[in-house]
Amino acid sequence: MANSHHSHDDSSHGSFKSYMIGFVLSIILTAIPFGLVMFPTISKVATLWVVLIFAIVQVLVHLVYFLHLDRSAAQRNSVVAFAFATLVIVLLVGLSVWIMFSIHTAMMAK
Repeated sequence: MANSHHSHDDSSHGSFKSYMIGFVLSIILTAIPFGLVMFPTISKVATLWVVLIFAIVQVLVHLVYFLHLDRSAAQRNSVVAFAFATLVIVLLVGLSVWIMFSIHTAMMAK
């Protein structure tokens, strides 16, 4: 009776192999930018771009392998909610940075 509310459908959960693939990819996607920052071999701008790209890829790896978000019909609401939350965060952070830059420019002009 206590477990009557929990579904034991394994299709919504990843397998051990899936988790290990996600874990190994996460380690690789962390180690490469870390190595580039600790041992600079390319320009600072190129390093920044590599770190940003690897961060975006790592977010996608976490969403797919650990949170099990995909493009299936069952996950459509979750993907739309995540996309909306991402849009709100990007707008809040982007507009805040824009406002701070504008205030800084106006204050330094005097």
